[in-house]
Parts: sequence; structure tokens; C-alpha cells
Amino acid sequence: MRALVVSGGGSKGAFAGGMAEHFISDLGIKYDIFTGSSTGSLLIPMLASDNVKKAKEAYTSITEKDIFTINPYKIDIKRGVVRIKMHHLNIVRSFLRGNKTLGSSKKLRKTISKFFCKNEFQKIKDMNRNVIVTVSNLSRNVVEYKALKDCNYEDFCDWIWASANFLPFMSLVTKNGMEYGDGGFGNNIPIQSAIDAGATEIDVIVLDPIYSVSNRMPSANAIDLLFNVFDYLLDQTTASRLELSKLKGKNRAVKINVYHTPNKLTENSLIFNKKRMTRWWKEGKEYARKVKKQSVIIQPEK
Repeated sequence: MRALVVSGGGSKGAFAGGMAEHFISDLGIKYDIFTGSSTGSLLIPMLASDNVKKAKEAYTSITEKDIFTINPYKIDIKRGVVRIKMHHLNIVRSFLRGNKTLGSSKKLRKTISKFFCKNEFQKIKDMNRNVIVTVSNLSRNVVEYKALKDCNYEDFCDWIWASANFLPFMSLVTKNGMEYGDGGFGNNIPIQSAIDAGATEIDVIVLDPIYSVSNRMPSANAIDLLFNVFDYLLDQTTASRLELSKLKGKNRAVKINVYHTPNKLTENSLIFNKKRMTRWWKEGKEYARKVKKQSVIIQPEK
């Protein structure tokens, strides 16, 4: 069985969508298993239902207004440099409404239902495809993997939403008496879930380059600092998770094809710019054409 795994990466998911379009639509690769974390969890249900067109529409049209009910930050552009600023009034509004986070992303939950409807959910079940999203259970301090085949439509949309909620900027999801957040905090590249689901070959799209060196501007405020800290932590956990998954793949005789972005796409993946994301989708598709025969392949041990 063949699997597609898409890492977390916010707006960078547009690049993964372009790569996936080439794999699925141009090369005709048939995937039995789809797993994702954070933005990967948003993307894979549309791909699994053979609706690449809708996935492209989603990743080339949405903005912060389609995600945030209360946006805790503002985007400031000076001399071509994009910086994040605290939206003090919105942060106060969020706390006054009883939220435990700086902002609220309830609009994202509605956007998920807009681009992934009940008919597509049922279509995936009928095709017997295994779609798995990654969530971080903060109450139990564990990573959990939620399979579409085990859920009803509303519950699965909730798990997609939970997987994509980058705390503390977005909503904290409470479900079944537990608190959940971004799946990337626990496992940003859920290769393990694809292996456990029985995959024998896995295509992995990692939304960061193999070697990433950043020269960030000094943090301008608390929000900017938080973004920088979380980006650093995710970089470290992503690298370690990828190495562990490669080892597990060798032990289980699984072929793993890893595709990294050719460069660092952005310093802040929570900025959703239509023009830039449209360009990333196109670049992802073009890049997939070039690297399909040059992927980093982890061959199974004999």
C-alpha cells in the first residue's frame, strides 16, 4: 500500500498541494493512505477525495479572515519587510470572552466544512481509503492519530480543526473532556502513523528545506518572539522525528521517499497571502516534476 504524508507548515501547505497535484493528477499515483499534521491535516482529506481542484481553490484563496474570529496579531509591512505586531485590543477581547488563548479560530472550523463536505467524507469511506490526522492531546500529554474511518463527519472535521490550531494564537479545542491543539507540536511529520497503517511505500512532503539557516530580525514584540520560539522548537522536533521514522521504516521494510522544499519559503507561516500562496502552489508542482527522480529515498533493509 502506498501513502502520502504531508507535514505541518501553515500557509506553506500551498507548496505541498502543488507537489501532490503533480503526483496524483499528472503521474497518476494512487494512494491508499493519507496522513498529515496541522496544515497537512487540512490538505489530505481534499486530496483523498480526489478533489485536487478544491484543494487548490482553498490554498490559493483563503486569508486570515477565513481563519480567525479574533486575530491576535496584525501584519505590518515596511520597506518590503513583513513583521508581526500584537493586536492588543483583540487579545483583550479574546480574554473577555473567556478564551484561554490569545485569539480565536472558530472561522477555520466553518471553512473546513466549506471545502470538505459530507459527500466527500462519505466518498472516502466508500473508496476505503485511510485518512489520518494528527492531534496533540494536552490533557494527557500524548500524540493521537484520528482516522476518518473511525469517525462521523462532524467529529472528523473537529479533529482536522484541532490539528491545525497553532496555540496560543488559535483556539484550544475541548473534546471528550480533553484539551487538544496543533498536531505539529507532537509529531510534525506523521510518517509513523502511515507505517502503522500498513504502508509499504511512503511519499513524504516536508515543508522545510533539508538544511535551513535563518537570519531573523530581532524580535519586535512578544508575539514576534513567540512565533520565533515556536518555529525554532518545531524545527528541532521535526528533524528528530524524521530520523526516527527513517529508522522505523528500515526495520519494517518500508520504502520512504522524502521531498523537502528547495528553500525556506517564509519566516512566518501564519501569514496567508493569496498571491504568494498561488505562486507556491505553482512552484510546488514545478518542483515535483524536477525532483521526482531525485528524491531522498530511504531503502528498506534486506
